[in-house]
Amino acid sequence: MEKNLRRSGSILLMVLIFFFLGFAIWRSSAESAAAQVAQSTQFIRTSKTPTPGSPQAPDGAALVVAPPGSQLYMAKRGDGITSVARRYLSQTSYLTSGELAEAIRKSNGEPRTLFLKTGQQVVIPGILDAPIVEKAIPVARDFEVRAVYLTGVMAASNRGLRIIRRWRELGGNAVVFDVKDSDGSINIAFDHPLAGSHRAPIHDLPKFTRFLHSQGMHAIARVAIFRDERLVVTHPELAVKSKRSGQAWRENGKLVWTDPSQPKVQEYDIALAKKAAESGADEIQFDYVRFPAEGDQKDAGFVFQTQHPEWHRTDVITDFLKHAYAELHPTGVLLSLDVFGIMAWQRPVDLAHTGQDIVGMAKYCDVLSPMIYPSHFFGMDGIAHPGDAPEHFIGESMERFEKITQGSGVVIRPWLQAFRWRTKTYSPKYIEVQVLTAKNKGGIGFLFWNASNDYSKPYAAMPEMQVVKGKYFRGDELPGTTHAELTPKSALPTQ
Repeated sequence: MEKNLRRSGSILLMVLIFFFLGFAIWRSSAESAAAQVAQSTQFIRTSKTPTPGSPQAPDGAALVVAPPGSQLYMAKRGDGITSVARRYLSQTSYLTSGELAEAIRKSNGEPRTLFLKTGQQVVIPGILDAPIVEKAIPVARDFEVRAVYLTGVMAASNRGLRIIRRWRELGGNAVVFDVKDSDGSINIAFDHPLAGSHRAPIHDLPKFTRFLHSQGMHAIARVAIFRDERLVVTHPELAVKSKRSGQAWRENGKLVWTDPSQPKVQEYDIALAKKAAESGADEIQFDYVRFPAEGDQKDAGFVFQTQHPEWHRTDVITDFLKHAYAELHPTGVLLSLDVFGIMAWQRPVDLAHTGQDIVGMAKYCDVLSPMIYPSHFFGMDGIAHPGDAPEHFIGESMERFEKITQGSGVVIRPWLQAFRWRTKTYSPKYIEVQVLTAKNKGGIGFLFWNASNDYSKPYAAMPEMQVVKGKYFRGDELPGTTHAELTPKSALPTQ
């Protein structure tokens, strides 16, 4: 019996030894795993008290708390860094999902894979406490703007942000971006019965204008007014009417024009402009503020012809601008108008078709921006290749615009050619000649147009133009830019 007791004691001792040895190994492994998770996601343990929405351990205690200004996310099956970035973008200070995805990678130890494991905890940086509210930064109407143009899609992209930053580095101080383009596409969130559902590439306009201001950039929201294919397709009753058929009138076969004298159309465009002004834009720029100039003009019927039979097209445009200016001016923004360069000649046929009476329009805006691209003056002044005569056509246009607006106080700020169409001499020097000629003829500032947003030639010209202070431009800067940049430049993806 004593022998049996000794044998039982030995067995019990061995069981206890194995038990404590196994416990020690398990504890060491658990601590090592926890340390690896903490290191890979850069968590900061600031509290053991669970907060609403925080990930919970099996026993109900909070595992970790994300650093201030960030949020902890627990990955679900199929999640990737890119999809998580898209989900959280609207809640963060980042402008694009590409920017946010890059920031997520950096905040979580630069993982080599873009995919996440189910249950993996991820720090989401840049979480906003509340939606951004941005106001316009008022400037005088003779503020010298040095701008490039961006489509709405480009402005909302990583490439667009790089263009903005590059332009700023080279001495630019403004960006023109599409709020509504000439096909009627609306690029911002806009709740209006005529707008309907639409994709808004610039998903948060106050956030975008805050970014521009942080860069010292004057924000110019471009609104294409009466040429609006999207609107006339969805609401053909708002289109120019064919006198012969009673149906929507077409310009050379294209259904693209709303009736400029239709009150519902005017109110729609003014409401969109006010939305941009309330979202931090410093200037509203109207383009296509005119009647159609091509197609069968005799067949085109308009509301004003019955409501105001004594009016001409010029009266419609001037009356619309009077109303728009009264609505926008109290918001503190500037109103600028894009007009045909040819309108400086004030030819009766051009006035009768477009309705752009420069003298009347100048009364109800702050800035006139004639599109004086040399290549567009074909058939003028006996010059076979107008695109290669920038000094002549820009000089002549500016002189005429200055003369017909004399005494109005309006600023002439021209659109200049930043594309090679119909010219063999397009180069950085070509850019310099345009800028210098416009300035010497009374222009204040300039806008570069390139439909593809390729500004390689202006990029190359800007350093040369800055060498001689005051020769090409004064160098005005936006006042009162107190905001820091929303996200660091290093967070912007390079692809």
